[in-house]
Amino acid sequence: MCPCLRVVGIDPGTKTIDLCLLEDGVVKGEVVLESSEVAFKPELLVRAIEKLSPYDLIVGPSGYGVEVTYLDEIPDEVFEEWYYTYILLTSKDEIEQGIARGDVGSYVYYAMAKTVAEFKKRRLPVVFIPGIINLPTVQNFKKLNKVDLGTADKLAVTVLAVHLQSERLNIPYSKTSLILSELGFGYNAVVGVSEGLIKDAFGGTTMPGPGFLSMGCADLELVQLVKNWSKTDVFTGGISYASGCKTPQELVQCYATRPECVDLLNSMIDGVMKAIHALTYSVGIPKEILYSGRISRIDLIRNTLIENLRKSTILGSVKTLPVGNLPGAHKTKETAQGYALVGDGVAGGVFRELINHMRIKEARGNALDYVNHPKFSKEKLVRFK
Repeated sequence: MCPCLRVVGIDPGTKTIDLCLLEDGVVKGEVVLESSEVAFKPELLVRAIEKLSPYDLIVGPSGYGVEVTYLDEIPDEVFEEWYYTYILLTSKDEIEQGIARGDVGSYVYYAMAKTVAEFKKRRLPVVFIPGIINLPTVQNFKKLNKVDLGTADKLAVTVLAVHLQSERLNIPYSKTSLILSELGFGYNAVVGVSEGLIKDAFGGTTMPGPGFLSMGCADLELVQLVKNWSKTDVFTGGISYASGCKTPQELVQCYATRPECVDLLNSMIDGVMKAIHALTYSVGIPKEILYSGRISRIDLIRNTLIENLRKSTILGSVKTLPVGNLPGAHKTKETAQGYALVGDGVAGGVFRELINHMRIKEARGNALDYVNHPKFSKEKLVRFK
C-alpha cells in the first residue's frame, strides 16, 4: 500500500472530540468539537468527517480497546451490542438509564454509538485499535482482574510519544524509554515504555489517585459500602465532585482561598507521582518523563508535578517535558494525533515500522478477557469471531 495515506483519527475526549487528518506524517486537517454538543447532535461528528474527505481510513473511537478490528469484520446484526459491550464496557439499556437521569456522560457514550452505527450504515473505512491491556508487550500476570490499563487513546498518545522521542533524541525506536503522564479532563493515566515497547501502565480507573472527574482506583471496602454502581459512576467522584468545581480552572482559582482545594489537587498529584514511581519497577529509570493532556496545560498543575518530580530521590535528574506535536498540528489534542498515527501505521503508511516495532497489530482480545471473579460471567457476552 502507498505510504501516502490520508488517515483520520477520532479521539472521543470527555471535554472535546478531536479529529486529526494525517497525510505522510503531517497533519493536514483538524476539527475540535465540544463533546457536550456532539452528545445531543451526533450528526455534527458525521459532518466533520465529511469535511475532512477524501481519506483512506478512519480510526474510530475505540474506547477500552480491542484487537485491530475493521468495521466490516463485524456483522451488522451484532454490531450495536458489540460496540456497547467491548468498546464502551456497558449496555445500551444502562446508557439510556443514564440519559433519563440527565447525565451528560451517558449522552456522549450514546452519541459515540450512534455515530459509529452511521459509519457502519455508510460502509466507511473504519478501524478500531487496541487498548494497552490487549498488547503482548504487557505480561499477562499484570492483567489479572484488570480492565483498564489505559484505553485506546492512552495507547495512541504513547505511540506518538515514542515516535517524537525517537526523532528528538535521534535514536531508534528500540532505544526509546519514557514514562508518560496523560492528564485528561476526565481521567489520568501513566504509561511505562522501555526499548520502545509499552511494558506496564495505570489506566484512568486504576490510578492510585483521583482525576478531575474520575475517582481513580476504588477501595474495595467502598465498593462494598456503596453496593449499587452504574456506568456513570466511572466518571464521577473525582476532585471536581469533591470541590464543587466544574472546570480545572475553577479549582485553580479556589486554590488560594480554600484549603480543601489544596488537598484535592495534592491528592491528584500524589496519585500521578505514585504511578510514575511504581512504573520504574517495570521499565527502569526512563530517559524522559513526558506529560500530555488538557490538565497538563494548566500552569499550577503542571508546575506542581514537575517540582515534585525534581524533588524525587529516584527521578529528580530525569528531564520532564511535554510530549509534543506532529508537524502541522495546531489545535488537536495529542491523543487525536496518536489515533491517526496508529491508523497510518496499521494500514502500512509512513509509521508502519513504528507500529510493527511496538507490536500493535499483534494485540489480541478485548478488555474483559482477564476478568476472573465468581460474580462476573462471560457466557452471555456477544461473540463475533
